[in-house]
Amino acid sequence: MIEEGLWLLRRQRRTFHQPRLRRERYGELIQIDGSEHRWFEQRGEPCTLLVFIDDATSQLMQLSFVPSESTDSYFEALRGYLEQHGCPVAFYSDKHTVFRVNRPDAKGGSGLTQFGRALAELNIEIMCANSSQAKGRVERANRTLQDRFVKELRLAGACDMESGNALLPDFLDRFNKRFAIPAASAENLHRKLNVPPTRLNDILCHREQRYVGAQLTFHYGRRQIILDRSEISDDLAGKYVEVYDFSDRSLEVKWKGHSLPYRVFDKEQRVNQSAIVENKRLGHALSIVKARQDTERTTKVMTNSQKLGYKKKGRKVYGPGYYEESLPTQAAVEMPV
Repeated sequence: MIEEGLWLLRRQRRTFHQPRLRRERYGELIQIDGSEHRWFEQRGEPCTLLVFIDDATSQLMQLSFVPSESTDSYFEALRGYLEQHGCPVAFYSDKHTVFRVNRPDAKGGSGLTQFGRALAELNIEIMCANSSQAKGRVERANRTLQDRFVKELRLAGACDMESGNALLPDFLDRFNKRFAIPAASAENLHRKLNVPPTRLNDILCHREQRYVGAQLTFHYGRRQIILDRSEISDDLAGKYVEVYDFSDRSLEVKWKGHSLPYRVFDKEQRVNQSAIVENKRLGHALSIVKARQDTERTTKVMTNSQKLGYKKKGRKVYGPGYYEESLPTQAAVEMPV
């Protein structure tokens, strides 16, 4: 197999990661990653810390405790970054499904993830690294934070994500003053965010198109959406509408900027046993399943008799001598000759 090239020796399988120079300007490249760790040690549950770091200065730009690496978590972290710093030139991430469609033969969609679509609307580029070493700056920052910040949380007595997030701004300022370095060029490539808040909410959410059937219905998330009759919705049969799925409020259905009223028919009767869960979200998904099982365990299922109010009367207990008095006498049981 070695002679035919079917098997490579260990020295032949080695990969080399050569160092590269930093970006020269602040805001030119922002490395992002999530670090799942037991940040609160045994005082709380493990969670994920989202880390945004500038490649030119090693300055921590954004930190946020979240349950897991998900699109909604990155949307909230991105919102805080844009409001504080503006729009960078590009983000540099791994090949997590939040940033990259890992199936090139995917039939639906535009070839972009929801996060990639939002960055495209904000005119921000997203690039994915081929290895962890390629985005080593954020990986080394994760290792440093898992040592330093865990001790900070211990001294402060923080035991959950809310108290941890409250300590992040002060820690971030002290960390950057000590470890950040000046960029090779003094130019700042961050662009001002010229998007109103309402427009930013429509960008940082899940958006998908759905085909409206003849009965003015369509399916989204195992739910059937029924559009209310109106002058606009009556002409939408056979057309596509856009669904805006927000993390903090209900869905919105729009067509050419018009918001359409609707009703929801939930067809999901139980947990989907075949749902695909990403490795980085497995811990958070299991915690949700366990909480649901604990709730169902405490819920007592009533029988039909209990629903109708039937009550058992119990077994009747007779007093002493009852059976003796009720037995027939000897004369009564004697048969005639």
